[in-house]
Amino acid sequence: MGHVILRVTIKLLFAPIILFALYVQFHGDYGPGGGFQAGVVLAVAFVLHALGFGIEATKKVISPNILPWGMALGVLFYAGTGVLTLLLGANFLEYDILAPDSHHNAGQHMGILFVEFGVGLAVASTMLQIFYVFTGRDPEPADDAW
Repeated sequence: MGHVILRVTIKLLFAPIILFALYVQFHGDYGPGGGFQAGVVLAVAFVLHALGFGIEATKKVISPNILPWGMALGVLFYAGTGVLTLLLGANFLEYDILAPDSHHNAGQHMGILFVEFGVGLAVASTMLQIFYVFTGRDPEPADDAW
């Protein structure tokens, strides 16, 4: 039952941190932010959860087995957007082809959102995977243990 205040605070902050990550993700094409920042903020929510509730409890919330899938899917989403523009007859990542009849650059906005979603997914998965690997390491033996 130790650290009750810390755990209650983490429970209160967990959802707003994820909401802020989503805000940064979906408003990255209009201002500062985007996939990388949103991915890091999303990963921070789970790192904070692990610091308060333990790494095993966090691994139950988001399994380390799905993180490589998230990394790969993020890269495929990013590259897939570029391949889609190639298949539609434009250059790689030339987003205007996604909505050619739009006068308001809708293709640009759609393309940026798709790419930034892929970046955010890849970054969040990678950051969590790195955190899980570092927290799963055995501590180094002390000099006098030899």
